[in-house]
Amino acid sequence: MLAIVFPENESIITYKNIKAMNVLFVLTSHSELGDTGKKTGFWVEEFAAPYYVLADAGVNVTLASPAGGAPPVDPSSEAPGAQTEATDRYNGDQELQNKLMNTTKLSQVKADDFDAVFYPGGHGPLWDLTNSEDSINLIESFARQQKPVAAVCHAPAVFAKVKGQDGQPLVKGKNVTGFTNSEEEAVKLTDVVPFLVEEKLQELGGNYSKVADWQPHVVRDGLLITGQNPASSAGVAEELLKLLQK
Repeated sequence: MLAIVFPENESIITYKNIKAMNVLFVLTSHSELGDTGKKTGFWVEEFAAPYYVLADAGVNVTLASPAGGAPPVDPSSEAPGAQTEATDRYNGDQELQNKLMNTTKLSQVKADDFDAVFYPGGHGPLWDLTNSEDSINLIESFARQQKPVAAVCHAPAVFAKVKGQDGQPLVKGKNVTGFTNSEEEAVKLTDVVPFLVEEKLQELGGNYSKVADWQPHVVRDGLLITGQNPASSAGVAEELLKLLQK
């Protein structure tokens, strides 16, 4: 129950049964960084910043991953240089960390139960979520139901095999962004990843745009929202929130 108070006359208007927004976060379950012997997973900033933008606005956030349980964290996202105000908050948020340890198995969720879906990045999604039939079907369901779909950094890779209702790639003709070729080169993983996000989005017919490496860049085309890199994660969530509040 929400009460709004008007000081001039002290009258109170009460609104009952205001529908809470429900957003699904889909995280990777993949932990191997190609054949390097190193680990990967989801990028903490790209999970934490969007989570707090939405949760602080009263949105109910459900976490899911292909395998369920605890998704792997990309160790590089825990390095000192990758820390932000959002990651600092996350590191001290035991309740959220406990929630993250118990993500729902992706096969058990459906678009009908949510108002939007958000995909945090990290290199992990390039391997599992890109090829997950559960993820592909889920995104297609959100699109059919005219619900917002958002992804940041490497996560736009999850659209690689997703089709729109016309049978064409979901991103074809859409304005999109994602991790750039030059950013991938900067982290020296160009020859490790199964494909480059920038090139894949272009191959699919997306109208890809980018700004200087590591600078925030958020693109919204209708109900599709994408962000270029970790610096764009909060901005993607803010755009998503605007759509939910319409």
